[in-house]
Amino acid sequence: MEQSGVVFGTSGARGLADNMSDMVCFAYTMGYLQHLATIGEFSPHTMVAVAGDLRPSTPRIMGACIAAIKYMGGEPVFCGFVPSPTLCHYAFSLRIPSLMVTGSHIPADRNGIKFNRAQGEFLKDDELAMRDQNIELPEEMFNVNGKLIKPVAFPPVTNIIPSFIARYRDFFGADALSGLCLGVYQHSAVGRDVLTDIVEALGGEAIPLGRSKNFVAVDTEAVRPEDVSLANQWAAQGKFDAILTTDGDSDRPLLADKHGNWLRGDILGILAARFLQAASVTTPISSNTALEKSEFARHTQRTRIGSPFVVAEMMKAAAAGIVPAVGYEANGGFLLGTNVTFEERTLSALPTRDSVLPMICALVAARREQHGLAGLVENLPPRFTQSDRLADMPTERSLSHLALLQENPDESLENLGFSKICGLLAHIDKTDGIRMTFRNSDIVHLRPSGNAPELRIYVETSSPERTEELLRIGMKILEKWRNPSTEKQFLTS
Repeated sequence: MEQSGVVFGTSGARGLADNMSDMVCFAYTMGYLQHLATIGEFSPHTMVAVAGDLRPSTPRIMGACIAAIKYMGGEPVFCGFVPSPTLCHYAFSLRIPSLMVTGSHIPADRNGIKFNRAQGEFLKDDELAMRDQNIELPEEMFNVNGKLIKPVAFPPVTNIIPSFIARYRDFFGADALSGLCLGVYQHSAVGRDVLTDIVEALGGEAIPLGRSKNFVAVDTEAVRPEDVSLANQWAAQGKFDAILTTDGDSDRPLLADKHGNWLRGDILGILAARFLQAASVTTPISSNTALEKSEFARHTQRTRIGSPFVVAEMMKAAAAGIVPAVGYEANGGFLLGTNVTFEERTLSALPTRDSVLPMICALVAARREQHGLAGLVENLPPRFTQSDRLADMPTERSLSHLALLQENPDESLENLGFSKICGLLAHIDKTDGIRMTFRNSDIVHLRPSGNAPELRIYVETSSPERTEELLRIGMKILEKWRNPSTEKQFLTS
């Protein structure tokens, strides 16, 4: 890990694709399987499911992982190029380990490996235990550049898509989306065709849009201006009731109303949790506070950002009998911790990020209440969130600035200009990064990304205009942090 620069982020191992050599990926997979062996989830002849997204580097990395599984005596099950939740749905049902080669929403020059246990996500305790594994690489299998000498034979593809589509058809019904015309923004998402098939299986009309041969880094939490423009163009045609899309590995949703307005993932999570009549809702500290203000769930809890943290706390609620127990992230990924029943039909638990469930819940709710998506959102408490990122910002520099801010927040906020904009500080939450709540109810949250050298900013206020203004000003302030000379000025200010 130290030599390659490929390290654990919030969702598995991530790094530059060039740094993820065959040897590095082989080593990671060995460590993963050795850890599973210590907890009784892997032994010779154990099946291990493998899938990947549509990045150019994914097939090669999958090959290295498959080679490692074979070397360790396991039986790789090649599921092809399918969404992360589709892989998990299959593997969890069989109680077998699985890994997904994906960089999720980050640029195409990066990639990653997301590891899963036999019945749930790889949690932080698993990550620490995996780090401690001592492995002995078969160096004779690699050349001096860390490339496998012999080509890897992939097993035949196991088609796991039909059962995933049936999951939603059987729960919502074959006419749940009847009468709706839905645009499916496909770009390079690995689940672009699966999403289209699910819409049609539920009786909706699916119109593919924007399919791309090249990888497009769609971030459901920091929506690109290009995607805002595309949604507005498609909505202007006047024929779509909504537009659906996902990120690269299709575990994070992005849903736009008929006007082309993309819904925030944390708003979508509220709509889905309310539709499913969740008793317990777990979400990261960065999510919109309209959740608590809505008062539909008798138990809510906040965590650090990252699905492993959400899963861990969600399952504690489930174990305590506060059910249905669900979780969601600000990026829209929705987690079903327990079975849920709707109109005498039961949907089985899927405790990993799912992009399909929240979008279908919101669409069905909008259709039944005849308010449309925009109407559902308007009926929520008036809290508005936006986020952005300062790309190519070294994590070390971000941490340095945040440490100074934490040490003397009042003086630092005054020097930066936030005090002039937001007034006096009321509260600081250090659950993940620094989340500052001001007395006027404005919220500014800063944290380094766990997946890439980026500094994330989240803002929340009581109006869309105020939120947009605060995000714009916040990004201008953070831009000053790029330059080391600016950092020195900040240190001495």
